[in-house]
Amino acid sequence: MPTAIYDVVIIGTGPAGIQAAIHASRKKTSVLMLGRIENSALYNAHIENYACIAGVTNGKDLLEAGLTQAQSFGTEMAAEDVLKISQGEDQLFSLELESGREITSRTLIFSMGVSKKKLSVPGELDLAGKGVSYCVDCDANFYRGATVLVAGNRSAAIDGALTLLDYADKVYLVAKELQGSESMLKRLQESEIEVLEGTWVKEIHGENAVTEILLDTDKTVQVDGIFIELGSKGALELATQIGVQLDMDHFKYIDVSRKQETNIPGVYAAGDIVGPPYQMAKAVGEGCVAGMEAATYARKQKRAT
Repeated sequence: MPTAIYDVVIIGTGPAGIQAAIHASRKKTSVLMLGRIENSALYNAHIENYACIAGVTNGKDLLEAGLTQAQSFGTEMAAEDVLKISQGEDQLFSLELESGREITSRTLIFSMGVSKKKLSVPGELDLAGKGVSYCVDCDANFYRGATVLVAGNRSAAIDGALTLLDYADKVYLVAKELQGSESMLKRLQESEIEVLEGTWVKEIHGENAVTEILLDTDKTVQVDGIFIELGSKGALELATQIGVQLDMDHFKYIDVSRKQETNIPGVYAAGDIVGPPYQMAKAVGEGCVAGMEAATYARKQKRAT
């Protein structure tokens, strides 16, 4: 059963998410922001083109200051990844977190950016879409009865490997050092997944499809596909779980209105995930709009129930 109900849940802790949190909280709504600021593309950046801030500024310092500011207005913060999202008949959104906790929200704001981290190993780019995948939820069905390998150290990789057990005959999980909640690690230990911890992918082999993975221990693993999960679940992965529409030209951004609305009532998006230019100024402006619109929507929904 859900343990908490929020007016606004923001997935992503970059400039768009933080600005959304500030504005939503100031409209006296309950706001929860999920994620880790070190995952933001801004975290290791240096900024010198943002209005009213002279000189070169460290992204880490900006994000930490913004997070403190959002919390001062009442935003709650949880450094957790989201694994799954669903919408009930009551139109509320349920989110399953990596800790196993489930929360419910009247509205959602996606502000997680767009890039999927790559392994950057030989064979990866050549075999992308030919056995190399970055989305378990998207592609698991193609591997029924197959042998697959998941590469990743964190919750998205563990969850992906567990999901693949429902499709593949054999699942490997390769990780330098596994990190996850106690409940997730327990589920992994009790599963039939073969965990190859302390090693990593060195090369991906195959002609027209993936056939073999070479590890940095020089061990080879015969597989039909590899899923690369090097962080938290991406915004597109999560958004498509509830039917959020992507842009028709590229299918790599979330389609939004000028009010940052998606096609799903109560769901908004801001920042890089809605398309270029990838600038902090744009992200902050969109976060402002998304936060205000989500708070207004949540307040109307509460009055109607």
